[in-house]
Amino acid sequence: MTQSSIEKSPSTRGHRASPSSPKSSKRSDPRTSARHIKHTKNSSFRTTHYIFAFLILYMGLYLFSRNLLSRSPSITSLKNNVLSRLGLSKAMATVQSGPGQLPTHFTLRSGDKIPTIALGTWRAAPGEVKEATLAALKVGYRHIDGAESYGNEAEVGEAIKESGIARKDIWLTSKLWNNHHAPEDVEPAIDESLAKLGTDYLDLYMIHWPVAFGKDGKNDVALTENPYPTWKKLEEMVEKGKVRNLGVANFNIRRLEQLLSFPLKVKPTVIQYELSYWNPAPELVKWSKDNGIVLEAYSPLGSQGKVKETLEVPEVKAISEELGITPAQVVISWHVQRGTVALPKSIKAARVEENFKITALPQEAFERLERAATSHPPVKLLDPTPHWGVDFWDVNIKHIRKMTFDACLLWEILTLHCMSRDIWALQSSQIALTSSGKL
Repeated sequence: MTQSSIEKSPSTRGHRASPSSPKSSKRSDPRTSARHIKHTKNSSFRTTHYIFAFLILYMGLYLFSRNLLSRSPSITSLKNNVLSRLGLSKAMATVQSGPGQLPTHFTLRSGDKIPTIALGTWRAAPGEVKEATLAALKVGYRHIDGAESYGNEAEVGEAIKESGIARKDIWLTSKLWNNHHAPEDVEPAIDESLAKLGTDYLDLYMIHWPVAFGKDGKNDVALTENPYPTWKKLEEMVEKGKVRNLGVANFNIRRLEQLLSFPLKVKPTVIQYELSYWNPAPELVKWSKDNGIVLEAYSPLGSQGKVKETLEVPEVKAISEELGITPAQVVISWHVQRGTVALPKSIKAARVEENFKITALPQEAFERLERAATSHPPVKLLDPTPHWGVDFWDVNIKHIRKMTFDACLLWEILTLHCMSRDIWALQSSQIALTSSGKL
């Protein structure tokens, strides 16, 4: 039997209703009803499927945008090649201060041992730094972090001379300011710092910011995008014995990887970055360890009025009470336990001494504080991006902002509630570049 005969067969067709069956006249064709039911089911299924797909899409966008706010992407595909080619060690030895205590030094790739606690000298009025430095050296500090731009290196030099402590026992750091990145300006800048500090060498010299200023004070795009000429001149300073270690400050992972891609004779041994409870930068902490570079935390208690708020964090206060130490000691201990050098700044002798007395946190307390610090959107308080026109973040700002707003829009379409926390995070993290006219 052919297909056409099957379709024409009475047994397979709907029958006309008999006049004696009045109800049957209202019946529809069974095949039409079946198709209608099937179509309705399919439509319902597709509708449910689309809603579910939108939910999945939204969650993906939402989680992706949140992750980008706290993550700093690196060129992971090149990581192993870079490590192999540069011969970088993933582990760094430490000099322990005693059983169960935190290390007093980290060992750099160069073999030099850098003290894990330093006195920060940024933002101190004339006359204050000398007294703070003397107080620090008296209680045991052997690491002073300074910079040309701080304008107080002469006071630091006076304090070191008056302390009577041998120069070889003190770790001195200074930094190259933005207007001295031109190769011909590097050595004069170092010589000036050496003269003010009263020493003939620096233990560590760093590029202060990954931005170069030209003679007119504006951004020198060529040197900003290619720091290799500056670095080559710094390597000469190492060869001359004026500097023993080189480092960088405020470089994000992208710029760090760019620097490591050059044929360096002297590789950076230290990275200095704004690290605090508010901006823990776990990816940078991991990246520095993986690449054999010691990470330093400036403003470890928070900056620009955040210190008091840091010391009031519930987890910090709870651990402080459990261990019988101050909140500041909890946070500074946490930094060192993470493997970073802490650079707390204070001009008060009592506070200087307090910051120096750190202790190992119990593992449970350390992990609790680490979870708390990494559970909120990062808040980087020192960000000159709007003023200098250089992006110091590891992420595409416009992309993050668009992803976050797209996620909110989709959430609203689904009649759900869009949390405003992420919009707040964009603003408080100073990621949004609206003020610079870039968005």
